[in-house]
Formats: sequence, structure tokens, C-alpha cells
Amino acid sequence: MISRISGKVLEKGTNFLVLDSGSLSYDVLIPACVMQRIDESIGPENKISLITYHYHQVEPARSIPILIGFLNQVEKDFFEVFITVSGIGPRAALKALNKPISLIAKAIDEGDLSFLRGLPGIGEQRAKEIVAKLQNKVGKFGLIQDRQSHQGKSVPKDISEEALEVLLQLEYKRSEALSMLKKVLEENAGVSSTEELLNLVYKQRRSR
Repeated sequence: MISRISGKVLEKGTNFLVLDSGSLSYDVLIPACVMQRIDESIGPENKISLITYHYHQVEPARSIPILIGFLNQVEKDFFEVFITVSGIGPRAALKALNKPISLIAKAIDEGDLSFLRGLPGIGEQRAKEIVAKLQNKVGKFGLIQDRQSHQGKSVPKDISEEALEVLLQLEYKRSEALSMLKKVLEENAGVSSTEELLNLVYKQRRSR
């Protein structure tokens, strides 16, 4: 299983990169929502590091290994959540995710079927299935900044630390992330998981 790949960008297409990792070159498919920010992540000597989702596309006479690339773990996490919806496989998700993940997560949370229908390959029924499956489960992804600490007494330290790490991955400043977590924990003493804590942070920001 290939979980990460680093290398020099040899070719860039509309939805893929060809990476030279040394003795081998790899085709890596990239969702449009990630590709929109790929240039800013290419470093000196045209090198980049990607987190990958690796699977095999099975056809009647062959099995093709496929790599899908992401800039951080949170993007990959959303992709893996998205493909839990019935009828949405990796290829369909790759095509559908052409808007910023934060906006897609917001549409799911708000049940915005019109927005979801606007994603490539997502019709009315599929949009309803996405909302039914994922609503109230994708709050933390709405915190992704992809658009243009105090610990509560009943909250285990590791939950707060995990939430802080996610917010830092999403490129929030440490001081801002700590402030958001502190406010939520002061108002919600019974938080029992990282997912719940991040959902509450997301809802807090939406209500501003």
C-alpha cells in the first residue's frame, strides 16, 4: 500500500501529476479541489510530497493500481468519508470534488441539495443520499481554509491535542486554534471525542 509519495513533477495535467521518485515515475490523479492549490505546494527543484489513496481498479481482464494524491491528511480523510456513500467510488469522488472541500462540507451539513447537484456526476438522488449519510458528520472539514490551550475538565487531554493538531493542519494559527477550542470547551463540558469537538468548533464559526 502506497500511503505517501514524494518526487519531482515531470508533467502536470488538468487532473494529474507525473512524479519522478527516483528510479520510478508515477501517475498520480488529483481531485480538482486539490489541484487548484497544487502550484503553491511545489517546492524547490519542482518537488512535491503528497499523501495518497491507493486502490486497484478491477476490470474484466486486468487490475490497475491507482494513486490519488492529496496535500494533507484532512483532505484524504474527507475523500474516504465521501466514498462511503452508496454509489460513489474513488473515480466518481475524484470527478465530483471540484469545489473547495469546506464548501462541500458546508452544503452537506446544511442539506443544500442544489449545491451538491452542481458537483459533476451528482444528481438529485445521489445528493439526497450524500446528505442522508454524511450530514452532521463532516463538520471538521468545513474548517478547512481552502477558500479565498485551555482543556475542559471533562475533556481528555488527547482529544484536545488531536483537535489542535487538525486545526494546525488546516493552517489555522496556533493562537486562533487554541482560542476556538477554549471557547467551545467552556460552553460544552461533556465533549467526548475529537470529532465532536471539531464539529462544535465548526458550528461556532458558522454562527458568527
